[in-house]
Amino acid sequence: MKYVVLILDGAAGLPIPAQENRTCLEISRTPNLDQLAQKGQLGTAKTVPQDMEPSSAVACMSVMGYDPLKYYKGRAAIEATSLDIPVGEDEVVFRCNLVNTEGGIMRSYCAGHITTEEAGELVSALNDTLGSQSVTFYPGVGYRHILKLRDHNETLNAITVPPHDISNLPVSQYLPSGEGSEILLKIIHDSRQVLGNHPVNAKRRSANKITADSIWLTWGSGKPPRLPSFEEAYGKHAAITSGVDLLRGLGKMMSIETLDIPGITDGQDNDCVAQAEGAIEALARNDLVIVHFEAPDEAGHAGSIEQKVAAIEKADRDMVGRLAGYLEGRGRLLVMPDHPTPIELLTHTSEPVPFLIWGRDISAGKGSRFTEIQARQSGITFDPGWHLMQRLIAG
Repeated sequence: MKYVVLILDGAAGLPIPAQENRTCLEISRTPNLDQLAQKGQLGTAKTVPQDMEPSSAVACMSVMGYDPLKYYKGRAAIEATSLDIPVGEDEVVFRCNLVNTEGGIMRSYCAGHITTEEAGELVSALNDTLGSQSVTFYPGVGYRHILKLRDHNETLNAITVPPHDISNLPVSQYLPSGEGSEILLKIIHDSRQVLGNHPVNAKRRSANKITADSIWLTWGSGKPPRLPSFEEAYGKHAAITSGVDLLRGLGKMMSIETLDIPGITDGQDNDCVAQAEGAIEALARNDLVIVHFEAPDEAGHAGSIEQKVAAIEKADRDMVGRLAGYLEGRGRLLVMPDHPTPIELLTHTSEPVPFLIWGRDISAGKGSRFTEIQARQSGITFDPGWHLMQRLIAG
């Protein structure tokens, strides 16, 4: 039996008043998902436990079959794992976003989706100017980077807020605060001096693009925990494909293969055809492949109905049909978001997400479309959501 888990990051949402109270999943034309919904089972899964942050780190850990209440110790450590950044007992890491805070407002949590190449130059400049034996910057993908601090474990007590939670709000109200925040505040302040007139930003400014005028620090964590391998937990060989460090980091922590497929990105330009075909190829040597598609989430953070619908429709057109065609008679497909990213809120929420299981030995339910409301109407729910993986494999 072969299995594919397709994570449509942030694809779920809330009814949009301006769109006849429909969600983006309801608005989207998804003939492939609809066909599978009519032949498979719909349901909902609680991927974010009570009182935990509704981050992709927590939610994707649930989707991948691991209990975040037991294993989640901070997002930055997961991303550091992806980048092969060692974290010692006397070291802590923080997610370091490149952002735009013009006029003291969080204008862009992603610095206008700055490219990885441009960001690499800026992170290098930060390291050259602000780096020391106790402060090191590491480049990641796009706007997402890592700051490592040595001998500053007190910073883990600081209160930080993810930048995508405060879009268009005054940053002064959400800067790091409390015990351990002093060094974080200083690094953020000093970053503005380094980035303000950097050639990369000068070029972006002349092209009327959003600049990266500051960094933003959040999701601090210490040494990453040891997770049982996916094979230990579920008895299956697995692989993952994603355009973001977070999912690749989770894959490494679960000791599964990370697929290197050209054209895989964190945005709308992701090559969904190549990603689906790469996943199918990997099934020749693996029992299960996790396919993560970031674009719906980024569109949700941007508040763009058009882009979110386009991302959902692209996944349906370029991935769902191909994956189902391969799996027919061979295995099962699980499709689900990790968390909702409602258009009007511009950030994540913790409501249960819809899921669809289709394939071998899965009987048809009563659904006709892959939507939030039809998933709820099925009456099938997994709480905690991490139990859904066992249902996929053994149910």
